[in-house]
Amino acid sequence: MDVDIGNALAGVATPGVPRSYLDRLDERVADAHDRIRTGMADDEFGYAALNLPERADPDAIRAAVAPLADADTVLTVGIGGSSLGAATLTDALATEGEAHYLDNVDPAQVSSLLDDLDLESTAVNVVSRSGTTAETLANFLVVREAYEERGVDWTERTLVTTGDSGNLRDLADEHDLPVLAVPDGVPGRFSALSTVGLAPAALLGVDIEGVLAGAREERDALSGSLFETPAYAYGALLYALDGRGAHANVMMPYHESLETYAEWYAQLHAESLGKDGLGQTPVRALGATDQHSQLQLYRAGPNDKLVTFVHARDGPDVPIPSADLDGLDYLAGATLGELRDAEFAATEASLADVGLPSVRVEIERVDAPAVGGLLFGMEAATVLAGELYGVETFVQPAVEWGKEVARGLLRGEEALEETESLRVTRE
Repeated sequence: MDVDIGNALAGVATPGVPRSYLDRLDERVADAHDRIRTGMADDEFGYAALNLPERADPDAIRAAVAPLADADTVLTVGIGGSSLGAATLTDALATEGEAHYLDNVDPAQVSSLLDDLDLESTAVNVVSRSGTTAETLANFLVVREAYEERGVDWTERTLVTTGDSGNLRDLADEHDLPVLAVPDGVPGRFSALSTVGLAPAALLGVDIEGVLAGAREERDALSGSLFETPAYAYGALLYALDGRGAHANVMMPYHESLETYAEWYAQLHAESLGKDGLGQTPVRALGATDQHSQLQLYRAGPNDKLVTFVHARDGPDVPIPSADLDGLDYLAGATLGELRDAEFAATEASLADVGLPSVRVEIERVDAPAVGGLLFGMEAATVLAGELYGVETFVQPAVEWGKEVARGLLRGEEALEETESLRVTRE
C-alpha cells in the first residue's frame, strides 16, 4: 500500500496541512508507535488485532471449512464486524461460488434471499463472538427453520464462528458442528484478518495465505515515523485535517470489487474514532459511479471533506469496440481500464483545482496480498489516529447502549422517553 498525501498539504488544499506541522506531529507519531508496539507485544485488547497477520492459522481455517467444501454458495449470518470484513474479502477476491450476507433484520430481504437459494448447496456461516447478538441469532433461527421446512439437514451445512462460551458455542457442541474460535482481544471491526473474515473467503477459493502475507508486509513496515510508514502517514493526516475543518472522509475506491471495502472502512473509522465529540464522518463512494452523483458537492460545495482515492495500478482490461458514432472518436483504440483511469485522474485533478484535500492510496492490483495489506494498513492508520486523538479506539459504548435499549423494548422492560413530534401527513 502506497499513500500520496501531496494533494492534502497546505498551499495545495484548503484545509491543508503544512509540512512543518507534519514534522512536529512526527514526534507524537513516534510516541504513539511505541504505545502501539507495547500493546501488540502484550496482546492488549484491541492492539492484539495487529498481531493477526502472524497469529491467524490458515490451516485450521481450511480444516474447519472442509466439511462444507462442496457448497456452491456461502451464506454468512452476522452483523457489522462479523460480516463486513468477510464481505470485503469475498467481493474483492472470490473467483468461484457465491457469497451472501444476512447482516440486517429486514424481513423482506431475508425472505427473498432464502427463497432464491438452493439450500442443499448452501453453507451457512453464523458469526457472533458472544453468541447472543440479537440480529444474528434472529436471522439464524429463521435460516435454520427454512432448512428444516425444505427437508435439508442444517447441521450438515452449518459452520459456527464464535467465542468460548455462549448460545452458539453450546449449539455447536450439542450438534457437533464445525466451529472456529473468534480470537481473543480483537474487536469485531478489526477481525477481517481472523477466522471471522477468512473462513467465508476460504470456502470460496480465496488465497487466504496470500491475504495474510500481504498484511504481514504492512505490519513489518510499521516504523516510528509517518514519513516512512504509509499507514501512519494516512492516520496522521486524518487527525491533522479533521482539526483543520475536514470533518468528513470520503472513501472512494475506483474498482467495483472494492465497493464493500468502503463499507468496511466506514465502520472501522466511525466506531473507532467517533468519541468525545471527535472523529470524521466516513462517506462511502465508488469511482467512477459517484463522479456523477457526488462530485458536484465535493467540487462546488463546502471544503469540509477529505476524499481518499483507492486505485490499483494494474489489472484485467477490456478493449472498447470501435463504433461509427459522432463525438466518440476519443474512445478509438482505448480500453475500459484506460477510461476508468482517466476518470480517476480527472477527478483527482478536479478536486485539486478547487483546493479540496485528497489522498491517493495505491495498490499494485486487486489481489490477495494487496487487499490483505490494504486492510491491515487501514487498521493501523485507525489505531494511530486514535492514539493522536486520545480516544478509546477499541470500545463502542454508544453501540452497546442502543443494543441494551432494543433488548429491553422486546422484553417489554423499557419504555423510550416520549419526545415532542411534528408529524406531517397527507389529508
